[in-house]
Amino acid sequence: MNKLYVVGIGPGAPEDMTLRAKNALEDAQVIAGYGVYVDLVRPMFPEKEYLTTAMRRESERCRLAIDAACGGKTVAMISSGDAGVYGMAGLIYELAQGRDLEIELVPGVTAALSGGAVLGAPLTHDFAVISLSDLLTPWEKIEKRLEMAAAADFCIALYNPSSIRRADHLRRACEILLRHASPETVCGAVRNIGREGERMELMTLEEMKNYSADMFTTVFVGNSQTRVIDGRMVTPRGYRDV
Repeated sequence: MNKLYVVGIGPGAPEDMTLRAKNALEDAQVIAGYGVYVDLVRPMFPEKEYLTTAMRRESERCRLAIDAACGGKTVAMISSGDAGVYGMAGLIYELAQGRDLEIELVPGVTAALSGGAVLGAPLTHDFAVISLSDLLTPWEKIEKRLEMAAAADFCIALYNPSSIRRADHLRRACEILLRHASPETVCGAVRNIGREGERMELMTLEEMKNYSADMFTTVFVGNSQTRVIDGRMVTPRGYRDV
């Protein structure tokens, strides 16, 4: 049967790719993806055929991959992090419905986990993952999700915290969180996770309002129990109290 892998390649550095992801890319004849992500794996597989499209042309990209697979080639559609977390997995299933195609989802390491490991252990307790991009989700719905997550005292990982078009979204998000969380709540940010120039910073929620983030930054907001231990962001699970 025609084969299409949907692969999460992890945070970016080839050495951080899972063995299963690497095996899928080795098996594929064609690798499809957003140009920035394709450039991360191209040096490892220079002999492969590549299909790329620009940002905001996800449907076209997935259709190219599906057509190539249905045409008899083994194809790997890649996403950074995990393909099932803000990646191409859902869209592939939608567009491939009814096609003669075997789809295999290959998990990767999403930014909440890889970035959390850089900061320390910020997500040891219950947490929520929320994207601040309103390109596909209305800002009113994002606000409600932020409000509810803060009210429930979740740790929160914020994806897509800022861009040129929406430079104030992180500040607006922090103002919503501050309705329920202390200004001293421990927060962290990791830029370029797993790539050249990786950098982490710790700060309070009040300080986070004025932090300059970009699309390559993942932001972490602790819960009421999160604290800094030896320069690392740590959210206790409660094991010491058992």
